[in-house]
Amino acid sequence: MITADERARAEDFLSFVNASPTPFHAVASAVKRFTDAGFKEIKEKDCWSDVCKPGGKYYVTRNDSTIIAFAVGNKWKPGNSIAMIGAHTDSPCLRIKPVSKRTNEGFLQIAVEPYGGGIWHTWFDRDLSIAGRVIVKQEDGTFCSKLVHVEKPILRIPTLAIHLDRTEDFAFNKETQLLPICGMVAAELSKTSESESENESVTPFKKMTERHHPCLIELLSTELSVKADDIIDFEMLLYDTQKSCLGGMKDQFIFSPRLDNLNSSFCATVALVESLASPSALENESAIRLVSLFDHEEIGSRTAQGADSNMLPAIIRRLSVLRVAGKSENEDLSTAYEQSLATSFLVSADMAHAVNPNYAYKYESEHKPEINRGPVIKINANARYATNSPGIVLMHEVARAAVAKSDVSSDSIVPMQLLVVRNDSSCGSTIGPMLSAALGSRTLDLGSPQLSMHSIRETGGTKDVALATRLFTSFFENYTALAPKILID
Repeated sequence: MITADERARAEDFLSFVNASPTPFHAVASAVKRFTDAGFKEIKEKDCWSDVCKPGGKYYVTRNDSTIIAFAVGNKWKPGNSIAMIGAHTDSPCLRIKPVSKRTNEGFLQIAVEPYGGGIWHTWFDRDLSIAGRVIVKQEDGTFCSKLVHVEKPILRIPTLAIHLDRTEDFAFNKETQLLPICGMVAAELSKTSESESENESVTPFKKMTERHHPCLIELLSTELSVKADDIIDFEMLLYDTQKSCLGGMKDQFIFSPRLDNLNSSFCATVALVESLASPSALENESAIRLVSLFDHEEIGSRTAQGADSNMLPAIIRRLSVLRVAGKSENEDLSTAYEQSLATSFLVSADMAHAVNPNYAYKYESEHKPEINRGPVIKINANARYATNSPGIVLMHEVARAAVAKSDVSSDSIVPMQLLVVRNDSSCGSTIGPMLSAALGSRTLDLGSPQLSMHSIRETGGTKDVALATRLFTSFFENYTALAPKILID
């Protein structure tokens, strides 16, 4: 049965994911929650020594698509532990190509490029639109980034009528048959001729209205209330306009795009904020509580804003040497970074595969995670996941601490599940192994169970949002006390 609190938590997630069709918007959504909770923005290009202080709450972004937020305990000392949860903001999608203008058989088409490993056949016959960021030239000659979220359906990838192809397997060419239509050529001809008669300017590239259909540029300029000529470039993603919602006979399910991995991003963000809700939350805290939400996990993370970049190590290095008021300037901080990493812990939070009842044979017989039964700890003997026994014990104790704190009955229990894939099957990848290797910190991979991973429309559990949030909150609140009991060198 879904409790009122679990429903409220799930509906809060629905508002988060509906407002976050792209990594840029997901970061903006997280920023709003952090700023509302009193977090202060800081910049990588600035010096932090006079800004970051014990008792403070801060966040830093990179590329508008990655964010790291943290709170410093009042009893922090250089070299102390950092309790971390890492997730990612990106999901498989279609992205508009730099030159997207296409026409065929009287239709306007927009050329797109697949991003990540999506189940692309699920994108056919959906009501699609666009969202992303646009680089705009301002009156003073500077350039700024503006977010766009077009909420009406403007694109569709049509399937071929069954009468013209009765093969059972749905196969298609991603270059020639994964092209959305956006209008008819006849309706665009007059606008094109008008735009060509306007003032011509010399630019290194073709004009935006030559690279893309003028109607697309006009739509973006209208959304942003800027001149079409001031749009210099954009990064635009396609998304399904159907809203996320609760589903099932008794609302047990979440039907939504981008569960992988905005679900984990949401739970981590809310958990950090709620772990600091009490005015005295940081009073006796000697650690730093940190959330990192990275872009580009779906394509390997090897970018400046990905988990395999220098971002998290560089920020930890800065934090590890934060001085405490009254301490000597001659204090030896040469090994503070290594000391912090040795006692820190990272929870790599990424969604897990729930058992699909129609394909149960695809799962290892004793490891079939169920929706609404709590977070799934992911294990792989070949280190595709970073989980090991000490980490499992730690999360077990974190879950126990969450129950002990609650004054609610059995509904407060945070159950957990274990997952390994079949020996004749491959498993997914996460940011866990790469960050554990880069940092040397203890790491564990877990995530809430879901169906249809990488589909345009995925299925998760309503209860699981609250369960993961409760577990993550307990992790932040109890790590300092629990970590020394389970420190295995």
